[in-house]
Amino acid sequence: MPGKEERESGSPEPGLETPAIHALAGSDLSFKVVRTEKPRSAQESALLQGIELGELLRTIVVRRDAGDYVLVLVPGGRQIDWPKLRAHLGVSRLSLPDEREAKEVTGYERGAITPFGSARPWPVIADATVSKLNRVAIGGGARGLNLHVGAAELVAELQADVADVTRPENER
Repeated sequence: MPGKEERESGSPEPGLETPAIHALAGSDLSFKVVRTEKPRSAQESALLQGIELGELLRTIVVRRDAGDYVLVLVPGGRQIDWPKLRAHLGVSRLSLPDEREAKEVTGYERGAITPFGSARPWPVIADATVSKLNRVAIGGGARGLNLHVGAAELVAELQADVADVTRPENER
């Protein structure tokens, strides 16, 4: 597919040395690095990678309290269901940090946030729909850089808490 470059896991090639790639280089997680042009939307990203929208995971930073965050893995075409997430975490209030704060706590700019190589290892919650997928794409630490990985292996590597915390984007 035009605009797409793939590379199997192992030593990162020059130009692909994000903290995420570096963090995974020594792990047992098998992944494929897929580099595309910088997409303008989740739909375009999925198309450029040759995957279904629901296989594309966005990493959303959620603030529980001052200095306390969780990373939520949200499949494309879905959005956080705030009442479900609050109930799962046992809190009455959650918020999204602004762009500056999100970069400060993860080391990544919006559109490139990933749990791998984050400035600090925050707890990860994977939506329950992730466990129904075979392979997924997750950010590799730069826009247009994704990691294709087995969904079950991703959840295990991240020690993610799997919970029903999203809903389809068109559902209220």
